[in-house]
Amino acid sequence: MNSELSSLQVKDIGEQGLLERLQRFCPPEIIGDDAAVLETAPGQSLVVTTDVLVDGVHFSNLTTSPEDAGWRAAAANLSDLAAMGASPLGITVGLGLPGEVRVSWVERLYQGMTECLQKYNTSIVGGDIVRSPVTTLAITAFGQVHPSQIIRRSAAVVGDAIVVTGVHGTSHAGLELLLHPELGKNLKDAERTALIRAHQRPQPRLDVLPILWKILASPSPMPNDASCFKSAKPPNALAPQCPMPISGMDSSDGLADAIIQICRASGVGAVLERRQIPVPKTFNHWLTPEQALEYALYGGEDFELVLCLPQKLASALVQHLGEGAAIAGSITAGSTVLLHDEQKKFPDQVLNLSQGFQHFKS
Repeated sequence: MNSELSSLQVKDIGEQGLLERLQRFCPPEIIGDDAAVLETAPGQSLVVTTDVLVDGVHFSNLTTSPEDAGWRAAAANLSDLAAMGASPLGITVGLGLPGEVRVSWVERLYQGMTECLQKYNTSIVGGDIVRSPVTTLAITAFGQVHPSQIIRRSAAVVGDAIVVTGVHGTSHAGLELLLHPELGKNLKDAERTALIRAHQRPQPRLDVLPILWKILASPSPMPNDASCFKSAKPPNALAPQCPMPISGMDSSDGLADAIIQICRASGVGAVLERRQIPVPKTFNHWLTPEQALEYALYGGEDFELVLCLPQKLASALVQHLGEGAAIAGSITAGSTVLLHDEQKKFPDQVLNLSQGFQHFKS
């Protein structure tokens, strides 16, 4: 890219000029009308989710390149689809821009989104661009799922195990290292790089879904109340009379937030075991146990899945997922979410949403 093109600003080419440049990131057979038409397979439900990201709140040039900001934006939406049990179909992008933003910055943003989406055979299928005093990115993602496979927050029941699909706290740790390079002096270069990459290029856990459906369809771990899953049509789908034996959401706003939200929606409580929360081994080299726990519970943006399901299914899932996945607690009666230490070195702690990040919180 020559210097003249790299210095080109959005206001120099206007909305239509920018749209013309960005349309090359979209399949030509889909764009061009007032809306995208996405065909879904018979017996599928369309799942739609929207996230808004604002410069200075969700991304910053200090810690995130345009490509990484685009990747993170796409990953956040794909993670929401994964949390619903859905496979992605496409996304639309609403972009608010000051006129002084460089065109090359916008193209790099879209390149990052595309790089993330390509891993999951997903495309940008449309959107809108407006003038704005601050750069804002609003993404709507579309996915499909068999109606019987929809994962909801409201299905947790007493006795369920709480599964987290991977370690927590890595994204926040990476952010801290970017903001404060003097931290983590005991970390090896590879360890530092891995934590930073976890923040800049998070991985939505769409890979968990086929494993989950396979386990549900296998005879050995099936609980009695979900046995009709095996005989349903199409394969790996629940029959209409079968309740989905899984509740869940993603942990983009923190592990504690996810568990509390599930419990509120399901009308239950939970006990989270302090020493069963999976954190990166590298935390032992530079964080105190208290700091590691804080990062894991409230750091956010790890994009793992938090799933509540019967104990046998939970054990099978953790075994299939391998290192990083863990049963971190269980669903209880009542409405209290407790952090418990089975070794009784720490008193029980009640978890609540006010302890994590909340928009507009003073």
